[in-house]
Amino acid sequence: MKTAIVTDSTAYIPEDVRKQHHIHMIPLSVLFGNESYKEEVDISTEDFFDMLRKSDELPKTSQPSIGMFQELYENLSLKYDAVVSIHLSSGISGTYQTSTTAGEMTEDLDVYTFDSEISCMAQGFYVLEAAEMANNGATPDQIMSRLEEMKNSLQAYFMVDDLTNLHRGGRLSGAQAVVGSLLQVKPVLHFVDTKIVPFEKIRTRKKALKRVKGLFEEVAAEGEPMKATIIHANREAEGQEILEELQEQYPHVEFVLSYFGPVIGTHLGEGAIGIGWYKK
Repeated sequence: MKTAIVTDSTAYIPEDVRKQHHIHMIPLSVLFGNESYKEEVDISTEDFFDMLRKSDELPKTSQPSIGMFQELYENLSLKYDAVVSIHLSSGISGTYQTSTTAGEMTEDLDVYTFDSEISCMAQGFYVLEAAEMANNGATPDQIMSRLEEMKNSLQAYFMVDDLTNLHRGGRLSGAQAVVGSLLQVKPVLHFVDTKIVPFEKIRTRKKALKRVKGLFEEVAAEGEPMKATIIHANREAEGQEILEELQEQYPHVEFVLSYFGPVIGTHLGEGAIGIGWYKK
């Protein structure tokens, strides 16, 4: 049985890596005024943050249309028997549901959709694992079973410089009662039950970053083989510095540097830093 792997652009897997692993990508979009840009296709992350700094208004984000999914699935049905389609958390986007609906409407192809319940390279870890398994001949059921197993150890924590975008975009749950105070701090956030929620309120960026690193180190200190990612919002040098520091301390962990692209960057804003990981 030949299985294709599909994900959306918010996994932020570079194009060369997608090609190498035969991963198919559906883009989400950002809208500045009346102009729409498909991320990872029409606009680079660097250009996006340049535009964000110059814009008076917060850009909007939009999920792929059902037609985009249907077209991709129809094309894949010519070469593949099945698809495992892995998407950003259903709690912050309708992309997963749209993928599911399109799959149900596609004949001659079995579409398995997976809600990563997270985003960015943490989502990408599921995609890369699935692609490796598919390329080695695993069945969709075997792949889906492995992805569910990964959920037991996959975690990500991130800090943002400014909560305004998350609040204005309606992506931060449980914040209404404390938003006044939250906007004055550097919160550490994470995903719980598909939604972004505050994990801890911390007064300075330095302490917030130290806390995020500390959460990773609690798990890494157990010594089990792991994969981890440092994710940055237009702070590549800082992300690389954190990666090198942790790599030296934890040689049993395989690290990759990644980024918050336009869609997720719209909500987190420039300067956000995150760490995600799972046990191999």
